[in-house]
Amino acid sequence: MKALKITFFIVSCCLFIVSQGYATASTHIWAPSTDVQPYKKWHVTSDYYVPTESNSAGARPNTITNFGLTVGVLPFEKLNAEVGFDHKSGYGDLDDYPWYFNTKVGIPENAYGKFFPALAIGIYDVGTKENKTASNIIYAKAAKTFSAWDLSLGRVSLGGFQGDGDILLHSDKRDNKGLLFAWERPMPEISDKLWICLEYQGTRSSYGCWNAGFSWKFADNVSGLFGYDFYNDRDLADTYTVQLDIDF
Repeated sequence: MKALKITFFIVSCCLFIVSQGYATASTHIWAPSTDVQPYKKWHVTSDYYVPTESNSAGARPNTITNFGLTVGVLPFEKLNAEVGFDHKSGYGDLDDYPWYFNTKVGIPENAYGKFFPALAIGIYDVGTKENKTASNIIYAKAAKTFSAWDLSLGRVSLGGFQGDGDILLHSDKRDNKGLLFAWERPMPEISDKLWICLEYQGTRSSYGCWNAGFSWKFADNVSGLFGYDFYNDRDLADTYTVQLDIDF
C-alpha cells in the first residue's frame, strides 16, 4: 500500500505541475535522466546486466534481465510526463515479485528561454513487495547543454535521490540517499549515430555506481547501448550492460 500511495502522489503531481533527447527517455546508462517520452510515444527497452567477476564472497552473481515499457502521457510542448513498468529477473527469491513501476514529469531544456535547464522529478523501482522490492527511488534532476563557440561540450545533469532505507543498505546500515550526476554528448565528428556518456549514482547500496558507455542508433527508432558498471561497494561484482531500445 505504501508503494501505491507514493505512485499515486507522483502521478497526481504530473497533473498539476505546469526535448531534445540524447539517450533513452528514462535513463542515461543506469540512472534516470531528464528526458521524457513525448505524448503517445511508446518506448520498449530490454536490458542485460552481466557480471564480469565474482563478488567478495567468491560467488558469481546471476545475470539480471529487465524488460520495460514506457509511454508519454501529456500533450503539452513545455511539460511532458511518462509512466511505465519493468519486469526484472535474476534476483533469486525476489523474482517472485518481478513487477516494478515508474513515472516522471519534466520540462524540456530551453522551454522558457535559452538559459533554462531541463528539469525532471520522478519515482522508479516501485515494487510490489514492501521491504523486498519496493525501493521507491524518488529523484529530482536538472540538465543543461554547454558549448564553446561552435563546439559542443555536451550536456551535464545534476540531481539527487532518496529510496527506501530498509532496502538501500550498506553493511546493514541505511545508505538510501545520494547524488546523481551525468555528462553526455553525441559524437557527430565520428557519426551522427554515436552517443557517449559518463554517469554516477551515489551511496554504497546496490544502486551506487559509476557507469561509462555509448549508444549506436541503428535506425530512427532503434538503438543499442553498451556500458560498464563500477559499483561503489567494491564487495559487489562489476557488470557490463547491453541494452536495446525501440520507439513506436
